[in-house]
Amino acid sequence: MAITLKDVAARAGVSHAAASRSFTPGASVSAKTRAKVEQAAAALGYSPNMLARSLTTRKTQLVGLVSNNFQNPVFLQIFDLFTRALQEQGLRPLLVNLSDETDPERCLQMLRQYSVDGVIVASSHLPQGFARAFQQAGIAVVHAFGRAAAVPDVSVAAIDNVAAGRMAAQALIARGYGRIGFLGGPEQASTTQDRMAGFLAEAKRCGAQASVSFAAAYSFEAGRAEMARLLAQSPCEAYFLGDDVLALGALAAAQAAAVRVPQDLGILGLNDMAMAAWANVNLSTIHQPFEAIVRGAVDLLIARFANPEAAPEVRIYPCHLVSRATLRG
Repeated sequence: MAITLKDVAARAGVSHAAASRSFTPGASVSAKTRAKVEQAAAALGYSPNMLARSLTTRKTQLVGLVSNNFQNPVFLQIFDLFTRALQEQGLRPLLVNLSDETDPERCLQMLRQYSVDGVIVASSHLPQGFARAFQQAGIAVVHAFGRAAAVPDVSVAAIDNVAAGRMAAQALIARGYGRIGFLGGPEQASTTQDRMAGFLAEAKRCGAQASVSFAAAYSFEAGRAEMARLLAQSPCEAYFLGDDVLALGALAAAQAAAVRVPQDLGILGLNDMAMAAWANVNLSTIHQPFEAIVRGAVDLLIARFANPEAAPEVRIYPCHLVSRATLRG
């Protein structure tokens, strides 16, 4: 027979209401009563029923973790950080894959079916309209890895992608590369646009020759295909890739074409995903502080829970260059 809260209350010698409050974060209950209830629960092997509690509190502790980048291995690392950070706060992540979804209303309907308390949009490529739709429906929302605006519609935790593009151009120019190129992801993605803008502005300021090209997706295959096309024409001396996965594809294309890296071609990525530091990869890249962004996004969501009427907040986290073997000097 299943152990119930009534059994725990009886063993602890307290009322059912006092036992219930003992398992409710922030509820008014004395330390002595809570200790008695916890001891009784441990002795009986009782765990609180989260579903039953949600029916009473109208809070599920579910947080929709929404993304469309499941094919990108860097997001396995990001999702691991998110699930840990949410669970540390007593929240339960619900992964939602929007890889083939373009309508925010359909996603909103699905999240409503699960009665999520909040949503974290964990994508730089997902249109801002998704985050706005959730917020307008009265669901607390934070956009992680999104584009920051001067007057934000929703809270954002991210890097300054324009500044990252400038940093990339500076790194290539400082190492003596004359003709430099930006190879971004899909042209319409806000990250592509912002990183390209910073890169080109810094190249122009320094008087460097710069070119631009785009891959069909933020993927290994797309990066390899676009770099193979560039190498068959008149390639630049070095390229800043829109992210590390594209850079890995570019390295594969260079190897297939017998182009030496970094002697003949410089490659710089962005993200500093775990794979970038592998000995057989050793990719020079711009470090994006995943853990800080994830924890910032979770903090912003909890702040929205506490004060839904507060103005949206933007938190920008700094990047830094990580020099490895794919750039000279």
